[in-house]
Amino acid sequence: MSEPLSEFSISIDQVQDYEFLVKLDKPEGGGIRTDESPPLGKDAGPNPSRMLAAAIGNCLAASLMFACGKSGLKLTGVHADVNVQIKRNEKRRLRVHKVLVTIDPGLSAEEAAKAKGARDVFEDFCTVTQSIRDGIAVEVKVKGIDG
Repeated sequence: MSEPLSEFSISIDQVQDYEFLVKLDKPEGGGIRTDESPPLGKDAGPNPSRMLAAAIGNCLAASLMFACGKSGLKLTGVHADVNVQIKRNEKRRLRVHKVLVTIDPGLSAEEAAKAKGARDVFEDFCTVTQSIRDGIAVEVKVKGIDG
């Protein structure tokens, strides 16, 4: 494997109980409070599974925008919904089982026809999704293009 093209570090500090402060590597990024849902935490912020869902949905939406841009189609107002299924594994441990991402790029019929080529390749550009697909099923639908 080749040398890393980029690298970053974040830090995570416990605030109290199951609440943590995630400090990003860029000062303008600020911090993100995370917390588990009751009964463990108090929902003071998104839990790690929700952060994972946000990362997947955001990366896929941005990748679709990138691929469409390469086709000369500039997307604006892209919306993504992410549904996450949590199930117990064979050891009865909670795991992210499946993620369904529905992206609505707000395409007209003419734009949808132009975006078909981008649809075929955009998922491959998504760093986050392609990195986790070996362990988590990720299904993607694009409104206006997929049936």
